[in-house]
Amino acid sequence: MTPAPAALGYRMPAEWEPHQATWLSWPHKEASWPGKFPVILPVYARMVAALAQSETIHINVNDDAMEEQARRLLRAAGAEGDIRFHPIATNDAWCRDHGAIFVVRDGPAPLAATDWGYNAWGEKYPPYDLDNQVARRMAETLGVPRFDGGMILEGGSIDVNGAGLLLTTEACLLNPNRNPQLSREQIEQRLCDYLGVVTILWLGDGIAGDDTDGHIDDLARFVAPDTVVTVVENDPADENYEVLQQNLRRLRGLTDLRGGALRVVELPMPPAVSYAGQRLPASYANFYIGNSVVLLPAFGHANDDRAAAILAELLPGREIVGIDCTDIIWGLGAWHCLTQQVPAVR
Repeated sequence: MTPAPAALGYRMPAEWEPHQATWLSWPHKEASWPGKFPVILPVYARMVAALAQSETIHINVNDDAMEEQARRLLRAAGAEGDIRFHPIATNDAWCRDHGAIFVVRDGPAPLAATDWGYNAWGEKYPPYDLDNQVARRMAETLGVPRFDGGMILEGGSIDVNGAGLLLTTEACLLNPNRNPQLSREQIEQRLCDYLGVVTILWLGDGIAGDDTDGHIDDLARFVAPDTVVTVVENDPADENYEVLQQNLRRLRGLTDLRGGALRVVELPMPPAVSYAGQRLPASYANFYIGNSVVLLPAFGHANDDRAAAILAELLPGREIVGIDCTDIIWGLGAWHCLTQQVPAVR
């Protein structure tokens, strides 16, 4: 049997470590944004333009017509830089969850892809057959080794500090719609073996409107090896209030590998965002850390600036770019959900 990545010296870097690229899947599924799809693509193109300033952008497209549409919209958005298109067909745009999760090591084959099963967040949105082959195609495109993780795992359900800690939620990873055949201990071992982490830190439930069953990237994120930002709702009447308080209490009780307390920084929540009578999972935690920018979901509220100021202090040297997500969030995800980093190697 081939040794698992950790045994070969691989680890998953933190998101703030240098990228060689960001990988995306061009949006095309109108059912993900019913009634709003025409306004989604120009906003998406603004995201690409912001990222392309400091790193290569890989974009999966289904066919030549989709590539031409993407090129036209990116020109209109002023996107310049190294933007590469790949004929990798997808069912949907959420590359964080269906894309490869990359690991690195010193020495030969410094970059590798981990390829996990994908079932559209517990069989919620079939078909997902095309999305389930994206990770393999990404590895083939880059010509890097690929390791089969052997279980269902979405990239948005985990966050790492690059130094042995992985943050996730019980609501998602222990949900029977993912890996009912595996125990908590077996899931932890698989994460350690394939992502090069040592300790799994568990939070509880996710925010209202989150169809992923509680992805961590709407809740809490590492911004330094010892520092986590976590969203907190200040209105006791809001349905997210108690869930986020419980997660905050958990975070304050967690420790790093040396037994030291984590630094926990509170991030505000935006006001409730609803559309067609549905509460949407709007959260400032769904930011994406690029090489020179931090893409922040914005919602036209004073808390946008408060969240930006907190992240600017925690991630110095990067421009905080707030892009309005009021329409994007109707797809039940934001910038982190749409992106997947390809780490740089030495």
